[in-house]
Amino acid sequence: MLTKVIAQSSVDHFRKWFERADKIVIVSHVSPDGDAIGSSLGLWHFLVSQNKDAYVVVPNGFPGFLKWMPGSKDVLLYDRYMAFADQLIAEADIICCLDFNALSRIGDMAGSVEASPARKILIDHHLYPDDFCRITISHPEISSTSELVFRLICRMGYFPDISREAAECIYTGMMTDTGGFSFNSNHPEIYYIISELLSKGIDKDEIYRKVYNTYSECRLRLMGHVLTRMKIYEECHSALLTLTVEEQNRFNYVKGDSEGFVNIPLSVKGVRFSCFLREDTERDVIKISLRSVGDFPCNKVAAGYFNGGGHLNASGGEFYGTMEEAAARFEEALKAFEPALRRDDL
Repeated sequence: MLTKVIAQSSVDHFRKWFERADKIVIVSHVSPDGDAIGSSLGLWHFLVSQNKDAYVVVPNGFPGFLKWMPGSKDVLLYDRYMAFADQLIAEADIICCLDFNALSRIGDMAGSVEASPARKILIDHHLYPDDFCRITISHPEISSTSELVFRLICRMGYFPDISREAAECIYTGMMTDTGGFSFNSNHPEIYYIISELLSKGIDKDEIYRKVYNTYSECRLRLMGHVLTRMKIYEECHSALLTLTVEEQNRFNYVKGDSEGFVNIPLSVKGVRFSCFLREDTERDVIKISLRSVGDFPCNKVAAGYFNGGGHLNASGGEFYGTMEEAAARFEEALKAFEPALRRDDL
């Protein structure tokens, strides 16, 4: 049995909306990752099974290694079909905001979502949610938004209606947001949920292969190039990886090719904190990915130095400036957090 993490009042409130609604739109954040797509499609499959007119709308494209997921071809990209998406958002009875904590995280969609008269619910696991939804289900202690979607569906009494397709999507979101269950994944109930998803007929080994073992030759060569330029800060038990637009072009980069790079330095003996800086090819910004092990709070580094946030061991942010300036900012953070990074008990 699962503990009742989500407040009963929120479950009851959403159930009343759900029972009366016909048109439901699910939205998620810019550059959606596995949890964003997994939670969105998992909820979408459930809503369709209940004869709801449901849509998933995301700001822009998502990585190719997620496009095997059932329903992924029906995900509407806002940057390609803006007029149609705006109409859906305006006419929706309910808008489900998944895997983001502020309207700024959905880019150009923000104005349409904010202006829509639809009832809005937030389902998310990031810290400090903004107050833009009538129902807010926010639990930073939970491993993924996909897990929260599963919990909400079950609390509403619809576990029997979760299809294999929905279960595959939910599992994918849980798996990717924990690095294959290698961080933020010590709670026993995560594995109870996995057992319940397995009962729906999913093949977790095949899902892992589809997500992690279907990369291109260019991606592997890009990884090798990035690793040759890895910088280790031995005294701070930290590492830095960088990737410029020029390097991305040289290796025929496609969205998602650098997924997981930030985790690699943590396999080096003694490294406890890893940072990956990537110039965004679509926006004039450097994307920041941070990972840590033990109790080192990389989310505090993200919030204090890169206008970001996230979880204790997995966080991100953005930096406006050159790659050299971003690297210098990272080194500033290392100096500030050096006492914690030098600790032997992390």
